[in-house]
Amino acid sequence: MNSGKTIFAQLIQHLPRYEFNQCVLRYHGNHKVRSFSCMDQFLCMAFAQLTYRESLRDIVTCLNSHRSKLYHMGFRGKIAKSTLADANELRGDCQEAIKPSRQSPHDSTNFGGQPF
Repeated sequence: MNSGKTIFAQLIQHLPRYEFNQCVLRYHGNHKVRSFSCMDQFLCMAFAQLTYRESLRDIVTCLNSHRSKLYHMGFRGKIAKSTLADANELRGDCQEAIKPSRQSPHDSTNFGGQPF
């Protein structure tokens, strides 16, 4: 029996929670939210990226198959397909604002349009 943290929880512990919470406050990400917070949504999307999930149903099915471990992985809200779909739809603008503004090194618009 495993007595330590899951690998996902070990990865997520390196997330700068203070900066994440500041972004949520700045863009009112949890405004009028009852149970499925921005952190829960972020954890779902991070899990989907790390495990190559392709659909909401796939994400929710995989997470709910580990229902006893969700709290230890950092999830606090109940995960349902409709809840995740609503969160992705309502918080789209907030997620766009939080995305890093780093450009691809192969992008021709870098360095004033000059190729490097």
